[in-house]
Amino acid sequence: MSRSLLLPVNTICKDAAGVAGNIFAFGLFVSPICSFIYAPLGCFEQVRMFGLLMVDIVLFLVIVVGSLEISDFTIRRMVVGFLSCAALISMFASPLFVINLVIQTRSVEFMPFYLSLSTFLMSASFLAYGILNNDPFVYVPNGAGTVLGIVQLGLYSYYKRTSAEESREPLIVSYG
Repeated sequence: MSRSLLLPVNTICKDAAGVAGNIFAFGLFVSPICSFIYAPLGCFEQVRMFGLLMVDIVLFLVIVVGSLEISDFTIRRMVVGFLSCAALISMFASPLFVINLVIQTRSVEFMPFYLSLSTFLMSASFLAYGILNNDPFVYVPNGAGTVLGIVQLGLYSYYKRTSAEESREPLIVSYG
């Protein structure tokens, strides 16, 4: 066996921790997608969700195959790192629409507490992991996610005190 194939023990442990964390996070974010696909919705919604899932899988495979075509490891790391940062920041920024709705309606009924809590905890743990490993591709987007998670939890604690009767406004008005 050549010497270049052997890895130091601390590299193996560091990579194992990253892989385990990513597998756990992947499971957290894939389980709601699977529940939407198998939920008793109308046929159109199920086909739409399945189509979106297939688009995500194809996009992921294109990124994997495309990144493996880049022979220089440093350039490959930069390309995949920037793509991952963009994806994570867009994922963490998506609840901003719900935050706007919470402020307008003064109700947290559209912002699930456990989703906000799990997003904050996952972001904070990966922020610490990225800082400890000095990896800006991990700590920059997760730092943004941690701040947005704190904002969500703060809004939840502030607006949960508002009575449900005062704040319930319909999202869609029916005139039928």
